[in-house]
Amino acid sequence: MTKNDTYYEHQPVLLEESVEYLITDSQGIYIDATLGGGGHSQALLSHLDSNAQLIGIDQDDEALSAANARIGQDNRFSSIKGNFGYLTRLLSPELHGEISGILLDLGVSTHQIKEADRGFTFQKEGPLDMRMSNLRGITAYQVVNEYSYEELRDVIYHYGEERLSREIASEIIDRRPIETTTELRDAVEAVVYGKHQIKSVARVFQGIRIEVNRELDMLRQVLDQSLELLKTDGRIVAISYHSLEDRIVKRFFRAGNHKGEIEKDFYGNPLSPIEEISGGIIRPSEEEVEQNPAARSAKMRVAQIIDPPEV
Repeated sequence: MTKNDTYYEHQPVLLEESVEYLITDSQGIYIDATLGGGGHSQALLSHLDSNAQLIGIDQDDEALSAANARIGQDNRFSSIKGNFGYLTRLLSPELHGEISGILLDLGVSTHQIKEADRGFTFQKEGPLDMRMSNLRGITAYQVVNEYSYEELRDVIYHYGEERLSREIASEIIDRRPIETTTELRDAVEAVVYGKHQIKSVARVFQGIRIEVNRELDMLRQVLDQSLELLKTDGRIVAISYHSLEDRIVKRFFRAGNHKGEIEKDFYGNPLSPIEEISGGIIRPSEEEVEQNPAARSAKMRVAQIIDPPEV
Protein backbone atom coordinates (compact mmCIF):
# COMPACT_ATOMS: atom_id res chain seq x y z
CA MET A 1 0.00 0.00 0.00
CA THR A 2 1.21 3.47 -0.74
CA LYS A 3 1.96 5.81 2.13
CA ASN A 4 -0.26 8.86 2.35
CA ASP A 5 0.74 11.95 4.33
CA THR A 6 -2.84 13.17 4.73
CA TYR A 7 -5.11 11.31 7.12
CA TYR A 8 -8.78 11.95 6.42
CA GLU A 9 -10.38 12.05 9.85
CA HIS A 10 -13.16 9.54 10.42
CA GLN A 11 -16.10 10.94 12.36
CA PRO A 12 -17.06 8.38 15.02
CA VAL A 13 -20.59 7.04 14.63
CA LEU A 14 -22.98 6.65 17.60
CA LEU A 15 -20.22 7.99 19.83
CA GLU A 16 -22.21 8.89 22.95
CA GLU A 17 -24.34 5.76 22.74
CA SER A 18 -21.37 3.41 22.36
CA VAL A 19 -19.51 4.96 25.29
CA GLU A 20 -22.62 4.89 27.50
CA TYR A 21 -23.34 1.22 26.80
CA LEU A 22 -19.76 -0.04 26.82
CA ILE A 23 -18.40 1.38 30.07
CA THR A 24 -19.76 -0.42 33.14
CA ASP A 25 -16.56 -0.21 35.19
CA SER A 26 -14.57 3.01 34.96
CA GLN A 27 -11.51 1.14 36.26
CA GLY A 28 -11.81 -1.76 33.82
CA ILE A 29 -9.89 -3.02 30.81
CA TYR A 30 -11.41 -2.14 27.42
CA ILE A 31 -10.64 -3.03 23.82
CA ASP A 32 -11.30 -0.73 20.89
CA ALA A 33 -10.93 -3.47 18.28
CA THR A 34 -11.41 -1.06 15.37
CA LEU A 35 -9.21 1.83 16.47
CA GLY A 36 -9.28 3.81 13.22
CA GLY A 37 -8.35 7.44 13.83
CA GLY A 38 -8.95 7.07 17.57
CA GLY A 39 -12.23 8.96 17.87
CA HIS A 40 -14.05 6.33 19.92
CA SER A 41 -10.95 5.63 22.00
CA GLN A 42 -10.49 9.29 22.85
CA ALA A 43 -14.09 9.47 24.08
CA LEU A 44 -13.72 6.25 26.07
CA LEU A 45 -10.60 7.55 27.79
CA SER A 46 -12.47 10.67 28.90
CA HIS A 47 -14.83 8.40 30.89
CA LEU A 48 -12.20 6.06 32.37
CA ASP A 49 -10.31 6.41 35.66
CA SER A 50 -6.56 6.76 35.95
CA ASN A 51 -6.03 3.05 36.65
CA ALA A 52 -8.17 1.82 33.71
CA GLN A 53 -6.66 0.33 30.56
CA LEU A 54 -7.66 0.79 26.92
CA ILE A 55 -6.09 -1.23 24.11
CA GLY A 56 -6.63 -0.14 20.51
CA ILE A 57 -6.39 -2.68 17.69
CA ASP A 58 -6.07 -1.86 14.00
CA GLN A 59 -4.48 -3.50 10.98
CA ASP A 60 -3.95 -0.22 9.13
CA ASP A 61 -0.59 1.52 9.71
CA GLU A 62 -1.99 4.92 8.78
CA ALA A 63 -4.88 4.55 11.24
CA LEU A 64 -2.54 3.50 14.05
CA SER A 65 -0.29 6.49 13.41
CA ALA A 66 -3.23 8.91 13.33
CA ALA A 67 -4.80 7.45 16.50
CA ASN A 68 -1.58 7.59 18.48
CA ALA A 69 -1.02 11.20 17.40
CA ARG A 70 -4.59 12.11 18.34
CA ILE A 71 -4.53 10.50 21.78
CA GLY A 72 -0.94 11.44 22.60
CA GLN A 73 0.86 10.27 25.73
CA ASP A 74 -1.62 8.50 27.97
CA ASN A 75 -0.45 5.72 30.27
CA ARG A 76 -3.88 4.12 30.10
CA PHE A 77 -3.70 3.62 26.32
CA SER A 78 -1.72 1.26 24.13
CA SER A 79 -2.13 0.15 20.52
CA ILE A 80 -1.45 -3.10 18.70
CA LYS A 81 -1.25 -3.74 14.97
CA GLY A 82 -3.39 -6.67 13.88
CA ASN A 83 -6.76 -7.90 12.67
CA PHE A 84 -9.42 -8.17 15.36
CA GLY A 85 -10.21 -11.65 14.08
CA TYR A 86 -7.07 -12.75 15.93
CA LEU A 87 -7.86 -10.89 19.14
CA THR A 88 -7.07 -13.78 21.49
CA ARG A 89 -3.59 -14.02 19.96
CA LEU A 90 -3.01 -10.27 20.06
CA LEU A 91 -3.85 -9.95 23.75
CA SER A 92 -1.67 -11.46 26.46
CA PRO A 93 -3.12 -14.59 28.12
CA GLU A 94 -3.48 -12.91 31.52
CA LEU A 95 -6.09 -10.57 29.99
CA HIS A 96 -8.32 -13.44 28.85
CA GLY A 97 -11.50 -13.39 30.91
CA GLU A 98 -10.63 -9.98 32.36
CA ILE A 99 -11.95 -7.61 29.68
CA SER A 100 -14.80 -5.27 30.65
CA GLY A 101 -15.80 -4.27 27.15
CA ILE A 102 -15.04 -4.68 23.45
CA LEU A 103 -16.01 -2.14 20.79
CA LEU A 104 -16.43 -3.11 17.13
CA ASP A 105 -17.08 -0.29 14.65
CA LEU A 106 -17.23 -2.33 11.45
CA GLY A 107 -16.88 -1.27 7.83
CA VAL A 108 -14.54 1.06 5.99
CA SER A 109 -13.16 4.28 7.45
CA THR A 110 -13.53 7.69 5.85
CA HIS A 111 -9.78 7.75 5.27
CA GLN A 112 -9.76 4.45 3.42
CA ILE A 113 -12.62 5.58 1.20
CA LYS A 114 -11.18 9.01 0.41
CA GLU A 115 -7.65 7.84 -0.32
CA ALA A 116 -7.88 6.86 -3.99
CA ASP A 117 -4.68 4.81 -3.91
CA ARG A 118 -6.34 2.34 -1.53
CA GLY A 119 -8.84 1.37 -4.23
CA PHE A 120 -11.95 1.30 -2.03
CA THR A 121 -13.92 3.99 -3.83
CA PHE A 122 -15.47 3.96 -7.28
CA GLN A 123 -15.72 7.77 -7.23
CA LYS A 124 -12.00 8.25 -7.92
CA GLU A 125 -9.66 6.32 -10.16
CA GLY A 126 -7.20 4.13 -8.33
CA PRO A 127 -5.57 0.72 -8.39
CA LEU A 128 -7.64 -2.37 -7.59
CA ASP A 129 -6.30 -2.91 -4.10
CA MET A 130 -8.97 -2.69 -1.34
CA ARG A 131 -6.73 -4.19 1.33
CA MET A 132 -7.34 -2.76 4.78
CA SER A 133 -3.84 -3.83 5.73
CA ASN A 134 -0.54 -4.88 4.23
CA LEU A 135 -0.97 -8.00 6.38
CA ARG A 136 -3.37 -9.33 3.76
CA GLY A 137 -1.92 -10.87 0.60
CA ILE A 138 -4.83 -10.97 -1.85
CA THR A 139 -5.90 -7.78 -3.65
CA ALA A 140 -9.03 -6.73 -5.51
CA TYR A 141 -7.01 -7.04 -8.73
CA GLN A 142 -6.59 -10.75 -8.12
CA VAL A 143 -10.28 -11.25 -7.32
CA VAL A 144 -11.38 -9.34 -10.42
CA ASN A 145 -8.86 -10.83 -12.83
CA GLU A 146 -8.06 -14.31 -11.52
CA TYR A 147 -11.24 -15.69 -9.97
CA SER A 148 -13.31 -18.12 -12.04
CA TYR A 149 -16.74 -17.07 -13.25
CA GLU A 150 -18.42 -19.08 -10.49
CA GLU A 151 -16.18 -17.64 -7.77
CA LEU A 152 -16.65 -14.06 -8.96
CA ARG A 153 -20.42 -14.50 -9.35
CA ASP A 154 -20.70 -15.87 -5.81
CA VAL A 155 -18.63 -13.03 -4.32
CA ILE A 156 -20.83 -10.43 -5.99
CA TYR A 157 -24.06 -12.23 -5.08
CA HIS A 158 -23.36 -13.36 -1.51
CA TYR A 159 -21.17 -10.48 -0.30
CA GLY A 160 -22.52 -7.69 -2.49
CA GLU A 161 -26.13 -8.92 -2.46
CA GLU A 162 -26.35 -7.94 -6.12
CA ARG A 163 -29.11 -9.70 -8.08
CA LEU A 164 -27.37 -9.21 -11.45
CA SER A 165 -24.26 -11.03 -10.25
CA ARG A 166 -24.22 -13.47 -13.18
CA GLU A 167 -24.31 -10.79 -15.84
CA ILE A 168 -21.80 -8.58 -14.05
CA ALA A 169 -19.36 -11.46 -13.52
CA SER A 170 -19.57 -12.33 -17.23
CA GLU A 171 -18.96 -8.72 -18.24
CA ILE A 172 -15.94 -8.44 -15.94
CA ILE A 173 -14.43 -11.62 -17.37
CA ASP A 174 -15.01 -10.39 -20.94
CA ARG A 175 -13.13 -7.16 -20.15
CA ARG A 176 -10.10 -8.71 -18.46
CA PRO A 177 -7.58 -7.48 -17.60
CA ILE A 178 -9.26 -4.77 -15.54
CA GLU A 179 -6.62 -2.51 -14.02
CA THR A 180 -8.39 0.29 -12.14
CA THR A 181 -11.45 1.10 -10.05
CA THR A 182 -12.80 3.17 -12.94
CA GLU A 183 -12.57 0.22 -15.33
CA LEU A 184 -14.39 -1.98 -12.82
CA ARG A 185 -17.12 0.61 -12.44
CA ASP A 186 -17.46 0.82 -16.23
CA ALA A 187 -17.94 -2.95 -16.40
CA VAL A 188 -20.79 -2.83 -13.88
CA GLU A 189 -22.42 0.16 -15.56
CA ALA A 190 -22.37 -1.69 -18.88
CA VAL A 191 -24.77 -4.20 -17.34
CA VAL A 192 -26.94 -2.14 -14.96
CA TYR A 193 -29.03 0.75 -16.21
CA GLY A 194 -31.30 3.34 -14.64
CA LYS A 195 -31.65 4.70 -11.14
CA HIS A 196 -30.16 1.62 -9.46
CA GLN A 197 -26.87 1.80 -11.34
CA ILE A 198 -24.85 3.51 -8.58
CA LYS A 199 -26.23 1.15 -5.93
CA SER A 200 -25.17 -1.84 -8.03
CA VAL A 201 -21.66 -0.42 -8.43
CA ALA A 202 -21.48 0.09 -4.66
CA ARG A 203 -22.67 -3.47 -4.02
CA VAL A 204 -20.06 -4.96 -6.36
CA PHE A 205 -17.27 -2.95 -4.69
CA GLN A 206 -18.59 -4.02 -1.28
CA GLY A 207 -18.61 -7.68 -2.25
CA ILE A 208 -15.07 -7.62 -3.57
CA ARG A 209 -13.83 -5.66 -0.53
CA ILE A 210 -15.38 -8.18 1.84
CA GLU A 211 -13.73 -11.03 -0.05
CA VAL A 212 -10.31 -9.34 -0.08
CA ASN A 213 -10.34 -8.69 3.66
CA ARG A 214 -12.30 -11.79 4.76
CA GLU A 215 -14.46 -9.37 6.71
CA LEU A 216 -17.29 -11.72 7.62
CA ASP A 217 -14.91 -14.50 8.64
CA MET A 218 -13.01 -12.07 10.87
CA LEU A 219 -16.28 -10.84 12.41
CA ARG A 220 -17.36 -14.38 13.26
CA GLN A 221 -13.95 -15.07 14.78
CA VAL A 222 -13.89 -12.00 17.01
CA LEU A 223 -17.42 -12.71 18.24
CA ASP A 224 -16.41 -16.26 19.16
CA GLN A 225 -13.29 -14.99 20.90
CA SER A 226 -15.21 -12.36 22.85
CA LEU A 227 -16.73 -15.17 24.94
CA GLU A 228 -13.23 -16.13 26.10
CA LEU A 229 -11.99 -12.57 26.60
CA LEU A 230 -14.88 -10.84 28.36
CA LYS A 231 -15.52 -11.29 32.06
CA THR A 232 -19.01 -11.90 33.45
CA ASP A 233 -21.13 -8.77 32.84
CA GLY A 234 -18.56 -7.61 30.28
CA ARG A 235 -20.09 -6.04 27.21
CA ILE A 236 -19.58 -6.02 23.47
CA VAL A 237 -20.82 -3.13 21.34
CA ALA A 238 -21.02 -3.80 17.59
CA ILE A 239 -21.79 -1.11 15.02
CA SER A 240 -22.51 -2.54 11.56
CA TYR A 241 -23.26 -0.88 8.25
CA HIS A 242 -24.91 -3.51 6.08
CA SER A 243 -27.29 -6.42 6.55
CA LEU A 244 -24.64 -9.13 6.23
CA GLU A 245 -22.74 -7.87 9.28
CA ASP A 246 -25.86 -7.11 11.30
CA ARG A 247 -27.31 -10.57 10.64
CA ILE A 248 -24.15 -12.23 12.00
CA VAL A 249 -24.13 -10.00 15.09
CA LYS A 250 -27.86 -10.47 15.71
CA ARG A 251 -27.64 -14.27 15.62
CA PHE A 252 -24.58 -14.39 17.84
CA PHE A 253 -25.99 -12.00 20.41
CA ARG A 254 -29.18 -14.05 20.53
CA ALA A 255 -27.58 -17.41 21.20
CA GLY A 256 -23.79 -17.19 21.57
CA ASN A 257 -23.34 -19.14 18.35
CA HIS A 258 -23.59 -18.44 14.63
CA LYS A 259 -26.69 -20.54 14.03
CA GLY A 260 -28.67 -18.23 16.27
CA GLU A 261 -30.27 -21.21 18.01
CA ILE A 262 -30.24 -21.14 21.82
CA GLU A 263 -28.98 -24.42 23.22
CA LYS A 264 -30.67 -25.81 26.34
CA ASP A 265 -29.64 -28.18 29.07
CA PHE A 266 -31.43 -31.37 30.09
CA TYR A 267 -33.95 -29.38 32.12
CA GLY A 268 -34.72 -26.91 29.36
CA ASN A 269 -32.66 -24.05 30.78
CA PRO A 270 -31.07 -21.82 28.11
CA LEU A 271 -27.30 -22.19 27.91
CA SER A 272 -26.44 -19.05 25.97
CA PRO A 273 -23.40 -17.34 27.54
CA ILE A 274 -24.47 -13.96 26.19
CA GLU A 275 -27.61 -11.86 25.95
CA GLU A 276 -28.51 -8.79 23.94
CA ILE A 277 -29.28 -5.86 26.21
CA SER A 278 -29.87 -3.10 23.67
CA GLY A 279 -33.44 -4.18 22.92
CA GLY A 280 -32.63 -4.60 19.24
CA ILE A 281 -31.03 -2.08 16.94
CA ILE A 282 -29.90 1.37 18.10
CA ARG A 283 -29.77 3.84 15.23
CA PRO A 284 -28.19 7.29 14.96
CA SER A 285 -30.42 10.28 15.48
CA GLU A 286 -31.63 12.41 12.59
CA GLU A 287 -29.32 15.16 13.86
CA GLU A 288 -26.28 12.87 13.71
CA VAL A 289 -27.13 11.66 10.20
CA GLU A 290 -27.52 15.27 9.08
CA GLN A 291 -24.08 16.11 10.47
CA ASN A 292 -22.47 12.86 9.30
CA PRO A 293 -24.25 11.20 6.33
CA ALA A 294 -21.95 8.16 6.67
CA ALA A 295 -23.90 7.29 9.83
CA ARG A 296 -27.16 6.76 7.94
CA SER A 297 -26.85 2.99 7.62
CA ALA A 298 -25.31 2.36 11.05
CA LYS A 299 -26.91 -0.23 13.33
CA MET A 300 -25.65 -0.74 16.86
CA ARG A 301 -26.31 -3.78 19.04
CA VAL A 302 -25.06 -4.42 22.57
CA ALA A 303 -24.68 -7.72 24.38
CA GLN A 304 -23.45 -8.79 27.81
CA ILE A 305 -21.77 -11.93 29.11
CA ILE A 306 -24.00 -13.75 31.61
CA ASP A 307 -23.40 -16.46 34.18
CA PRO A 308 -24.56 -19.94 33.18
CA PRO A 309 -27.79 -20.97 34.92
CA GLU A 310 -27.55 -22.87 38.18
CA VAL A 311 -28.90 -26.41 37.97
